Amino acid sequence: MPRRTFFQFMAPSMIVMTLLMVIPIGMAIYFGMTFMTYNNITAPQFVGLQNYIEILQDPQFWQSFRFTITYAVFVVPATIIVGFTVALLLDQVGRLSRAIYMSIFLLPFIIVPIVGTLMFKQLFEPSGLFTYLYGQILGTKFRYTEMSVKVLIILYGVWYVAPFAFVVYFAGLQTLSQDQIEAASIDGATRWQKIRHIVIPHVRSLTILILLFSIMDTYRVFDSVFVLSEMNPIYKPDTVMTYTFKTAVTVQRLGKANAMAILTVLGIMIVLIPNLIQAYREQMEER
Repeated sequence: MPRRTFFQFMAPSMIVMTLLMVIPIGMAIYFGMTFMTYNNITAPQFVGLQNYIEILQDPQFWQSFRFTITYAVFVVPATIIVGFTVALLLDQVGRLSRAIYMSIFLLPFIIVPIVGTLMFKQLFEPSGLFTYLYGQILGTKFRYTEMSVKVLIILYGVWYVAPFAFVVYFAGLQTLSQDQIEAASIDGATRWQKIRHIVIPHVRSLTILILLFSIMDTYRVFDSVFVLSEMNPIYKPDTVMTYTFKTAVTVQRLGKANAMAILTVLGIMIVLIPNLIQAYREQMEER
């Protein structure tokens, strides 16, 4: 298809998507430079960069930022490893068993996030299964502490996001040439050597895709923190998103919350742009 024809077809959707992005971001930038609460929401006071300076000097913001980074460091690699491993295992079973296992693995990804979080939390209630097993094995009660709550939030993140990685990898494995696998088997390659030298390079572009989506998800994690910690400050569970929510709703600093949202978008762009460039270069090399 000629490039001009392509852009003619794409122009309407590109215009709509641009407007849906530019207008809200522009409004957030403006409101982020105002002192705005629910009392003066119709006439906010312009304060320039004061909100941004206040955020950068706010220890609670940096605490929420550190936990967000910690969450990403654990969840993103674990999501990729678990999704890839499950996809490899499921690729080896028969069609009937595959359908059963796939429905089980996709369950966390299908249900509503808040419902999934509530189901996950029930395992750790006083009458929950995990609490019972924890007491039987270790001989002590499971207690909610700052560390245990944060670990539960991270575990839920892996449990909820891994099915997406699994589906993407499983679809990629279906396009893998069996001739390469058979040739490697004839040459005496082990299972691990086939995975390392054939399968992993084949799904490299999919790994970058999963990485991009996973990073965006870690920046906007909210449901699991809200439910598992019940926003109790003694657990110090805030991520950037939950702290932005509390700033807007509890503290009623709408201008500061908008400034946080802009900083979050900038942070995501800083992380994603190098990966997007790398993905584009790989696509060009494959051509």
